[in-house]
Amino acid sequence: MKQAVILAGGLGTRLRERLGDLPKPMIPIGGRPLLDHQLALCRRHGFDEVLILAGHRGSTIREYVGDGSRWGVGVRLCIEPEARGTAGAVVGVESALAPRYLVVYGDEMLGVDLDRLWRAHAEREAAATLLLHPNDHPLDSDLVEVDDADWIVGFHPRPHPAGALHANLVNAALYVIERGALAPWKGHGGILDFGRDVFPELKARGGRLYGYRSSEYIKDIGTPERYDRVCAEFEAGLVARSGWDRPQRAVFLDRDGTLNAEVGGVCRPEDLELLPGVAEAVRRLNHAGYRAVVITNQPVVAKGWCTAEELRRIHHRLEMALGAGHGFLDRIYVCPHHPERGFPGERPELKIECDCRKPGLGLVRRAVADLGIALGESWLVGDSTTDLATARAAGVRSVLVRTGLGGRDGKHAVSPDFVVDNVGAAVALILEQDRVVA
Repeated sequence: MKQAVILAGGLGTRLRERLGDLPKPMIPIGGRPLLDHQLALCRRHGFDEVLILAGHRGSTIREYVGDGSRWGVGVRLCIEPEARGTAGAVVGVESALAPRYLVVYGDEMLGVDLDRLWRAHAEREAAATLLLHPNDHPLDSDLVEVDDADWIVGFHPRPHPAGALHANLVNAALYVIERGALAPWKGHGGILDFGRDVFPELKARGGRLYGYRSSEYIKDIGTPERYDRVCAEFEAGLVARSGWDRPQRAVFLDRDGTLNAEVGGVCRPEDLELLPGVAEAVRRLNHAGYRAVVITNQPVVAKGWCTAEELRRIHHRLEMALGAGHGFLDRIYVCPHHPERGFPGERPELKIECDCRKPGLGLVRRAVADLGIALGESWLVGDSTTDLATARAAGVRSVLVRTGLGGRDGKHAVSPDFVVDNVGAAVALILEQDRVVA
């Protein structure tokens, strides 16, 4: 049995002008209640039982869903007498939980392959798996830190100190949990939240938490502005287009000289400065449904000019700077290698010929595998002939920007498909060529 638990107890105070006296999961999207979309998604991905934990106007939800037969799932509904928080609500129905269950928040619109998430959790034998994604407001979001294998190693709750550098990786509030993971909280009578209370404590107790990184569609409708945006994106087809069953359009972006100023090697976070208009350009890609993917050669690591940890912090600064302008990157892929020897302090193990150093396609292939990218519908934007050669080898369309090297490196005899002044102009051209409105 595959069980999903939908947390449907929110009051929806900020949405009162749209909701009237309806419970929040009943708000319409595309002419159907949000809860209808969630139940249909659960059934599509093989969930046969749904436990709905309701609160405000729970009887309205009961009347609507009945026994769940119209969706082909079995539905049980529990009405909380008082709010207990997201985790508190689940702990309170411990006897009704399956050995493994999915947790869905009742105020989220989803376009997620739930079965793929479920299988990823099972394969890693985690205590809990959290779906993580970048968003367009990381500076006021609760952020999660993962290691190179995507195991969660830390939580960074808001508010963040001024100048804090973290990856733009947000807890999206979609989980797969083992029933035994919540045993320490059995009988807890107070308010308990998954993100604030349970997961940090579970990690501190030695629990294995996996971060399932995804760029699929998942957004809450908690304010009128967010609700309106979700409705517009649903009508535009962005929810359906974000799924793993659809090949994804991407724009591959070079870093130095394209997104940030070319300084001959960025070796410290404070050395990275976005070029004008970059955050807005990336935001336009996000809103248009493109995957925004950085692929960058960073031989500064192999040369010993900065460490891998310093490079990670440099990219955290990049993500925070973009986030300040409400843009985000779906992934950043780095080649740290360099084939030539003879640099003081170099790292011999990284002085190798590799397939990930552009114009090699190692980074592109990783992005295709991780994000489901359709190369025939994608683009590459960069400032060097190395970028253009990468685009040609990958079979994507190329845009050369005049910032940075502006194609003057002369390393490869290859011409771009288009030449523009900067990334903002490149994104405008891409949207025009693809006839996308954003």
